[in-house]
Amino acid sequence: MPKVPQSQIRNFSIIAHIDHGKSTLADRIIQECGAVAERKMSAQVMDTMDIEKERGITIKAQSVRLDYVKDGKHYVLNLIDTPGHVDFSYEVSRSLKSSEGALLIVDAAQGVEAQTIANVYIAIENNLELLPVVNKIDLPAADPIRVLGELEEAIGLDATEHNLISAKTGQGVKELIDTIIEKIPAPSGDEKAPAKALIYDSWFDNYLGALALVRVFEGSLKKGQIVKVMGAKKEHQILDLMYPNPIAPTKTKEIHTGEVGIVVMGLKNLESIQVGDTITDVKHPTTKPIGGFAPAKPFVFAGIYPIDTDKFEDLRDALNKLKLNDSSLSFEPESSMALGSGFRTGFLGMLHMEVVIERLEREFDLDLIATAPTVVYEILQTDGKKIEIQNPSELPEPQKIDKIFEPYVKATFLTPSEYIGSLIKLLNERRGLQIKMDYLNESRVLLEYDIPMNEIVMDFYDKLKSTTKGYASFDYEPIGFREGDLVRLDIRVAGEVVDSLSIIVPQEKARNRGLAFVEKLKELIPRQLFEVAIQASIGNNIIARTNVKSMGKNVTAKCYGGDITRKRKLLEKQKAGKKRMKAIGKVEVPQEAFMAILKIDS
Repeated sequence: MPKVPQSQIRNFSIIAHIDHGKSTLADRIIQECGAVAERKMSAQVMDTMDIEKERGITIKAQSVRLDYVKDGKHYVLNLIDTPGHVDFSYEVSRSLKSSEGALLIVDAAQGVEAQTIANVYIAIENNLELLPVVNKIDLPAADPIRVLGELEEAIGLDATEHNLISAKTGQGVKELIDTIIEKIPAPSGDEKAPAKALIYDSWFDNYLGALALVRVFEGSLKKGQIVKVMGAKKEHQILDLMYPNPIAPTKTKEIHTGEVGIVVMGLKNLESIQVGDTITDVKHPTTKPIGGFAPAKPFVFAGIYPIDTDKFEDLRDALNKLKLNDSSLSFEPESSMALGSGFRTGFLGMLHMEVVIERLEREFDLDLIATAPTVVYEILQTDGKKIEIQNPSELPEPQKIDKIFEPYVKATFLTPSEYIGSLIKLLNERRGLQIKMDYLNESRVLLEYDIPMNEIVMDFYDKLKSTTKGYASFDYEPIGFREGDLVRLDIRVAGEVVDSLSIIVPQEKARNRGLAFVEKLKELIPRQLFEVAIQASIGNNIIARTNVKSMGKNVTAKCYGGDITRKRKLLEKQKAGKKRMKAIGKVEVPQEAFMAILKIDS
């Protein structure tokens, strides 16, 4: 493949709120450049996972190298399609680190949304050239002029130069590609300097091993070259180099300055490639690595356990392989009295948790059970020592706790003004503190709230959408820890604490949550031959209780007539037997109970 001059390379990302048409636009740009044959073209061609196609969301940022001819010149466009959902903003930040520009897609009917604002700030931090693009102009409700006004009002972005397109019909897409070539700067970097490449994504291939997707900032990478991964301090030989393509990657012998490519080093050890690390030449190394990005900090933690306890090692292998593909995932072994051995796993949010569990079950053929999600808490003990806990069962005894600090987030909401009352009511119920309320125009309101993270990890997103009929959008960022009046709520079944059902809740909500939880468990726990007590407690204080009635067996069925004392004797014997069973009987808590807590209103 002939070398393309650096001045004719363009690296750009597509950023937008969820469902504003990023993947559809990527499809149209790929079609316009002829990178995929028409017979192989499909909707969401860059979304390679079944889950992405089924849910209609992008989970993994995907790259593709496109060739385009303009005014007789051959240009190379490296396009990176990014996720829109708040849980995958880490993917966005990595993609933008490897780009010189970004297309900011805004829906012509829905306008600016919360995630639009968040992504713009990430792009500005990376000094990217931003191109405002208004999509879906073919819709009857489209109002591009209002949307461009919102862009200037909410973000302060100059939208006088913009593109109006319809990714669905292809209208304006060719003109957009021409604008990308004109407006987005070519990559800088010295071709003659020592090799310096940033690993901005990685995944595991069953045949080729661990693969690194890199952006070359200086020098070049060649097939057969001995390179050093600077952070891992490991040396490897490059076995193969490829340019990314959604159908089949194209092999090459060299990746030059400013280009994006896949590096094959035949690695079976997953720790050798860390996203954010720098690859350089062994003989002529670069002196300074590229500034990587801070590792993703998980917000939500849950226990993941195999239903078949023999599959523990299979789950470990699956998590290791998935971590290479999703570097924001973190996990460590833990054991539970009720569920056996599993892993305490950290996620960026609830959707991220759902997607990871679904991928583990589908891609690695595992049957899993997950406990209710929790967040990290900081505990100041009476002896002055400060500890962090992820699991409610790790919380020390109440007499050893001086203060509990919980994580807070700054949440941004954009909502139609008619739902403002019900949205504020929901936020007050979730212990939110209002920071700002701005009317962008007569019909849309921007809200900023500080909210405890614990209040949004359960069912908050669903409640937000139902409260505002799906029109409100929501984004958040962590802002540190604040003191809270919190307690651990334990659930006891037949007198025994079920550690995996323990949760940390605000003191004022503990009783209501306990009552709701025991009532829910009463429906889920099957009836036994003896009466089962279900209790909610804080320490040794029982705050809620219900009973699962015993199954009745008609012991007097064989008595036809005769003396009543015979029947009484049999009933007394049954009663004594039930009392003995109650003292020694064990109750198995069904799997549904561990996620039942999600369905309970605060």
